[in-house]
Amino acid sequence: MPEEKYTWLPKASILSFEEIVRFVGIARGSGVEKVRITGGEPLLRHGLPKLVEMLSQDFAGVDLALTTNAVLLARHAADLKEAGLGRITVSLDTLQEQRFQQFARSSKLADVTSGIEALRREGFAGSKMNAVIVRGFNDDEVADLLEFATSRGIELRYIEYMDVGGATEWSWDKVVSRDEILEALTARYGVIEPMAAADPSAPAQRYRLPDGRTFGIVASTTAPFCGTCDRTRLTADGMFYLCLYADQGLDLRKPLREGASDDEIAAAVAERWRQRLDRGAEERIATHARGTLYQVASLRADPHREMHTRGG
Repeated sequence: MPEEKYTWLPKASILSFEEIVRFVGIARGSGVEKVRITGGEPLLRHGLPKLVEMLSQDFAGVDLALTTNAVLLARHAADLKEAGLGRITVSLDTLQEQRFQQFARSSKLADVTSGIEALRREGFAGSKMNAVIVRGFNDDEVADLLEFATSRGIELRYIEYMDVGGATEWSWDKVVSRDEILEALTARYGVIEPMAAADPSAPAQRYRLPDGRTFGIVASTTAPFCGTCDRTRLTADGMFYLCLYADQGLDLRKPLREGASDDEIAAAVAERWRQRLDRGAEERIATHARGTLYQVASLRADPHREMHTRGG
């Protein structure tokens, strides 16, 4: 969660579903094959299943997924499935009520677990669960989180704690590395086997337990993969970013609303991609005396620096 007080994006600036679908069509024409609806919390967007329906109908064959904190998932899962959503990733960092209240500033852990149960009920195959591991907070739940996810047919993704957006409490000593996670799991389960990557640009390295269960680790803090990253982000208000750490984005809302053609927008996006030099995570790991990326004042000065506006 960001700081308790933060700046919301103005409602009038938010892209309409039609504008989002138009941009996805432009991106699709440029070779994009995967579309993920994220946030913030995407299920707070009124009528989100309608956007899913528009995307799934217009772009058959696109890998269409959603990332959610699952608080509202139980009530929307059936509609999302009917609308054509392919996969869902749930974010859950702790199974303990008190910690959940502290970390997520919410008392709705039961709603989250109900949402996760809805994944199986509605037949969402290929579901994943993300868990950010923070030293002194939930590093004693590494195995518990794995048991919880795999018992529900979900593959767990451990994520190293990153100093992005509003992570104003970030410090190196809170980062639980990939090696430490593997060490903890090896002590519990025995020899763990790394798996060959099906997609070389995938952020997670996958592993197999001796009993065949699988999981992944995103080691973006201690072992950045900037060189193979092929992700881009369109914010809710139309800013186009090439990196979670990027300080500058490309404003696409203006051309979308002021008469630019699809070819003109595609050319602007392609030019920005050709100029891509972003190596945010690699640059941060080399930073001397690395601390938090942004202080509170700078976050409030530019809400696009927050993860709830930029997207995970």
